[in-house]
Amino acid sequence: MKKTLILLFFFLSNSVLAVEFQGKFIQGHFIIGKTEPDTKVLIDKREVRVTDDGFFAFGINRDRKFDVVITLNKNGIKQKIVKKVQKRKYNIQRIDGLEEKKVTPPEEVYERIKKENKLIAKARAVNSDLDFFRNKFIIPVDDAIITGVYGSQRILNGKPKWPHYGLDFAQKEGTAVKAMLNGTVTLAEPDLYYTGGTLIFDHGHGISTLYMHMQKILVDKGQKVKQGDIIGTVGSTGRATGPHLDIRLNWFDTRLDPATALD
Repeated sequence: MKKTLILLFFFLSNSVLAVEFQGKFIQGHFIIGKTEPDTKVLIDKREVRVTDDGFFAFGINRDRKFDVVITLNKNGIKQKIVKKVQKRKYNIQRIDGLEEKKVTPPEEVYERIKKENKLIAKARAVNSDLDFFRNKFIIPVDDAIITGVYGSQRILNGKPKWPHYGLDFAQKEGTAVKAMLNGTVTLAEPDLYYTGGTLIFDHGHGISTLYMHMQKILVDKGQKVKQGDIIGTVGSTGRATGPHLDIRLNWFDTRLDPATALD
């Protein structure tokens, strides 16, 4: 009996929890993990939701230089996985012809911008148990040309500004925009200062998508949408020099490259 207990302890203490990842450990990338059900998962020191069948999601920000530490814990069996983050090279994108007030806002709009940023942050902070994030995303605009990519350092009217955190699809004004994935509308605003007509969708576990510069918005906050539904039209509202759709992908407040979800 004693020998059996010793062997059992040895087996448990050397058990390895199964886990696999879909996505690459590269700056800006969106990653889906799959482990055993009822496993507690921490990304760095943050506990994340895990679906009943073991799926979880997270991402790596644009400039991360240190390793990602994934900790798994189930029934007292604890496992730590350390993943090295690969660096990326980013483009420099120069955009001229913008209204000067959109490049450097006048003081009288600071309060408006601050209020709008809080609305966006609140929508990105949603941590629902939806599990749509695990499904494949689709392109939101048909026959569009990609004119801006994630991570590019932007020079606006000759002034260095924040990097671009989205993916730009140029198409004529009024072109239909489709939902990339099933989700719930958490923000629907027709006229934000920088982003114009703006939508945010929750896809579960802190994963959200954002659609910007839209001409028309055809859904309401709280509405549930299905992948492929028409949610609005391409516009040039907010800080834009021409008609296009700018999409964003977030894991809470971590800005990810939408291209890594669109495959």
